[in-house]
Amino acid sequence: MSLIEALSNVAIGYGVAVLTQITVFPLFDLQVSLCDNLLIGALFTLVSVPRSYAVRRMFERMRSWTA
Repeated sequence: MSLIEALSNVAIGYGVAVLTQITVFPLFDLQVSLCDNLLIGALFTLVSVPRSYAVRRMFERMRSWTA
């Protein structure tokens, strides 16, 4: 279930990230196509999946230490 939770979290985060990029990049005079925004978001998502999973497992392990 931890992996499913992490994937759900990252999928939602992907949408938020792309919308944020579309909003913020122009404020810094960065002109990026929608396709590039989607690719940038996808690359960050690939990094986020194992990170989110590892953090979740770490907290689960810590929880078992205190129980």
